[in-house]
Amino acid sequence: MSFTAGRLVAVVVTCNRLDQLKCSLPRWLEAPPEVLSALLLVDNASTDGTADWLKGVTDPRLTVLRLAENRGGAGGFEAGMRAAARQFDPDWMVLSDDDARPDPGALAAFLAADPDPRWEGCAAAVRHPDGRICAINRPVKDPFRSLRVFLQTLRRGRAGFHLGDEAYAPKAPEQAVDGASFVGFFLSRKGLSRAGWPDPALFLYGDDALYTLGLSRAGGRIGFLPQVSFEHDFQSLEPGGRMRPLWRIYYYHRNLLMLYRLCAGWLFWPALLIVLPVWAGKIRHYPGERRIFARLMRHALHEGLRRDTTRSHLSVLRLAEAPGPAPAAQRLSRST
Repeated sequence: MSFTAGRLVAVVVTCNRLDQLKCSLPRWLEAPPEVLSALLLVDNASTDGTADWLKGVTDPRLTVLRLAENRGGAGGFEAGMRAAARQFDPDWMVLSDDDARPDPGALAAFLAADPDPRWEGCAAAVRHPDGRICAINRPVKDPFRSLRVFLQTLRRGRAGFHLGDEAYAPKAPEQAVDGASFVGFFLSRKGLSRAGWPDPALFLYGDDALYTLGLSRAGGRIGFLPQVSFEHDFQSLEPGGRMRPLWRIYYYHRNLLMLYRLCAGWLFWPALLIVLPVWAGKIRHYPGERRIFARLMRHALHEGLRRDTTRSHLSVLRLAEAPGPAPAAQRLSRST
């Protein structure tokens, strides 16, 4: 399925979350063609019936790009953005995960805002389905580019460089930010030309922050648009902050190290003295799985510090496996 080139094209990445996709895809396609010209859906080799269900979607704006293997969010966005640029050459792309969707009228609100020519990217206001602001999708100010933000970060931690609740007020003004997530992120043709493609080797976590901060540091400007609202049904954390599945621990911490290095420069190494004890303390949230947590963290730290992204996803999955029982001959030798 294909559609003609247009002003706004969505790129959505999915993998084995058909229930979420069934909620999200209709929300995207309820926008009229004059608002959303096309939607390119990247199917990361789903095995849950996604491909068969998509065959029943008849909207001609939908294009499905099915990948032969799961490349993660980073690889999915890289493949989808390349395909969307090649096929549609849009003025703007809007990027999103499969568990996120625009609120009714959000895409029309973006076009009606007639984005300021200063902005090469725009971040939406993202909330949970119950209306709470989604913390993982708060746009950020780079604390290492502003003394004021840096001092706020020293005093308030994450709250010092993330946008506060007041920025989400219905009549709050647009404002410049330095980084954003790939949930409701609008990227202009000019921004794409400046920033290039996401790094597919990152696989998952931090790829959006590294990309958008890279865009800002290359001279591009990103605006936060509080009147453009998205819903994110985010469910990857258990109570207590435990990550599920466990293999996500590796990508989260490896990629975060690379993100901190990009932002902090020479302050990266002193900052580690604060960060590493906090990360080590997370092991208390994984009773019964501490050996797995320690193994994942050890490799994440080693490879993140070296900026090594060559480990395959299959290898990461193996790191997250629980140790199995020893072979019978080995058990016998231990008992004699």
